[in-house]
Amino acid sequence: MSTTQNDGHLSRRRILGGAAGLAAGAAAVTAGLSPAAASATPVRTPPDLGRWRRQAERVTITRDDWGIPHVVGRTDADAVFGMMYAQAEDDFDRIERNYLVSLGRLAEAEGQGAIWQDLRQRLFIDPDELKRDYARSPAWLRKLMQAWADGLNYYLATHPEVRPRVIRRFEPWMPLSFSEGSIGGDIERVPLTQLEAFYDKRPVEMTDDERGLLFREPSGSNGMAIAPSHTRDGHALLLINPHTSFFFRSEQHVTSDEGLNAYGAATWGQFFIYQGFNANTGWMHTSSGVDNVDEFAETVVIGDHGRRYYRYGDALRPVTTKTISLSYRTDDGGLAKRTFTTYATHHGPVVREADGKWIAFALMNKPVEALQQSFLRTKTRDYADYMQVAGLKANSSNNTLFADTKGEIAFLVPQFMPVRDDRFDYRRPVDGSDPATDWHGLHSLRSLPQAVNPENGWAFNTNNWPWTAAGADSPRAEDYPRYFDQAGENPRGPQAIRVLSARRDFTPQTLIAAAFDRYLTAFARLVPQLVAAWDKLPAGDQQRARLAAPVDLLRGWDHRWGAESTATSLAVFWGEALWAPLSQAARDAGMSMWDYLAERATDAQRLTALDAAVARLTQDFGGWQVPWGEINRFQRNDGAITQTFDDAKPSFPVPFTSAQWGSLASFGARRYPGTKRYYGTSGNSFVAVVEFGPRLRAWAVTAGGASGHPDSPHFDDQVERYASGDLRPVYFYPEDLKGHVERRYRPGAR
Repeated sequence: MSTTQNDGHLSRRRILGGAAGLAAGAAAVTAGLSPAAASATPVRTPPDLGRWRRQAERVTITRDDWGIPHVVGRTDADAVFGMMYAQAEDDFDRIERNYLVSLGRLAEAEGQGAIWQDLRQRLFIDPDELKRDYARSPAWLRKLMQAWADGLNYYLATHPEVRPRVIRRFEPWMPLSFSEGSIGGDIERVPLTQLEAFYDKRPVEMTDDERGLLFREPSGSNGMAIAPSHTRDGHALLLINPHTSFFFRSEQHVTSDEGLNAYGAATWGQFFIYQGFNANTGWMHTSSGVDNVDEFAETVVIGDHGRRYYRYGDALRPVTTKTISLSYRTDDGGLAKRTFTTYATHHGPVVREADGKWIAFALMNKPVEALQQSFLRTKTRDYADYMQVAGLKANSSNNTLFADTKGEIAFLVPQFMPVRDDRFDYRRPVDGSDPATDWHGLHSLRSLPQAVNPENGWAFNTNNWPWTAAGADSPRAEDYPRYFDQAGENPRGPQAIRVLSARRDFTPQTLIAAAFDRYLTAFARLVPQLVAAWDKLPAGDQQRARLAAPVDLLRGWDHRWGAESTATSLAVFWGEALWAPLSQAARDAGMSMWDYLAERATDAQRLTALDAAVARLTQDFGGWQVPWGEINRFQRNDGAITQTFDDAKPSFPVPFTSAQWGSLASFGARRYPGTKRYYGTSGNSFVAVVEFGPRLRAWAVTAGGASGHPDSPHFDDQVERYASGDLRPVYFYPEDLKGHVERRYRPGAR
């Protein structure tokens, strides 16, 4: 069995820049808030440098003792300038990569292997169109976008040692390519292999991952809102628990003299708090299972001179063509180009071919409205205010859990919901030649499934269907078209109901405990079936004898995870062994894996999977009784976006499991090349609990730490709190920061 390395803690590291950087920072604090021009010594002198310096003088960044930046600006634009500068200080590489992806320029950094991802993006995102969108944007939004670009460019100007891979100057129109609730995750439903097959005119097999056959960590999040009627002190509570890839967002506090005062998680490169709160309202987004991204099967006809048309009713419409040129990095470090002639119908770009039909892909593409909605909701004062902003209808992919100081709570589905004819099954390509399949405008906000101030006193979502969001007060499936859900239930749903129904006197601390409740609903459902299968084996059966001890361990298990639990290890390995061979069958049956394993797996399959789990544990760890914390680990070796894991390097035990098994606290971990241990890369990332009393109180934790630099003490200083669910107090008010200030400075100070 391998030994635990450095279980107590991961090493603390020095601040990036070493002693000289610390001395400069200390001098800046001692001297007070001196102008940035006095301390910044850029190598380059861009024509805008003077203007950037003047804006920097209107911004203060205070780093607390966890490295969290608290940014204060005179105007919202000043605050955005400082927000982006602080993000770049913490992890410029992630900012640039996000924009390489969103602009369809990743291949310029990573080579021809990224060309199809870029093409997919550029089918929907056209830089020339975004520049026109920028020009038509409201003046206040253009100011914020300009401040966004200025903050990043000023960082580069004052940090000549930072070498961008591709983007050496950020332009103010670029945020429109990455506005959340717009393209975002919707576009990832287009399979890259089939895009390549269509535009490269050659057969390319879909991957098992694209077919949904691989065991993969559920993406998404948990959100819970609790009304004053169900809290001890009569204040609404909100759980913010996104399940994303680690280090995906920056924890920040951003305020201005124009009313901005938002705290929470901002995706690297975005200038709004995506999941968080202000002094009056809080918003938590969870990936939604609504169906508002559709495929249309087009009947294409070749006309005179080789022109392409597609049938629509009794008419033929010309297929729209567009030339897209993409650059990619060559093996020798140069750049080359590939040019594609792409196609589209009024439904959207053509992304693949199936059964002789061209498949056009329809999704929301409203970048200006999406960016407005993303920023404006951070300044809302109550539920009515929040819904006024939601009227932009530019959120396509996220449910929302809401709470405010008035005691209002709500569960909401995405506001971008096309009206469709419910006779058609939009989970599959529909006939694009039939006008009846078209989108017919958008649903009104009132017609959407929602739970507003439910009498039961709570609302939640775990990426499951809306029909249990508020217990007995949930919206009813029979009242809505079927396209309002394609997710169904998942193991976290019953677990959320279980913990929310357990009490009527929630406090912030008991809500945190509920968010880390150890019960695993999937195994509570599946393990008794395994035990019953073993019980049926005849006396003297070799498998019965071989599995007697493992079954006995699981028979006595309380279905709760724990770092010292050997039953958790055995159950997880068994669940994974049962999953793999049944994935295709579950897909063919149109069932979730959670239901298929419980309802269709045979006794022989259950027992065979347990044999496999015992064998794998024994092979990798020298025995099958291995504490879960010995296997399930958090490791952060460097600041690379894609980490390389190593069993010989320090790591930290994490007691909770994959969300796949019903754990509300999610840790998506697996083996990597050369490892036997599991290392997490997704799941709980930023976690916060907020109490909306007369004086707001909040607690939070970030996976690893606030900084992406290994030399910073804030690279991994939150690991122990992260693993134990020991959230730290949030310094929301200026007086909260007293005694907790590590450094105060203006952008440009070194």
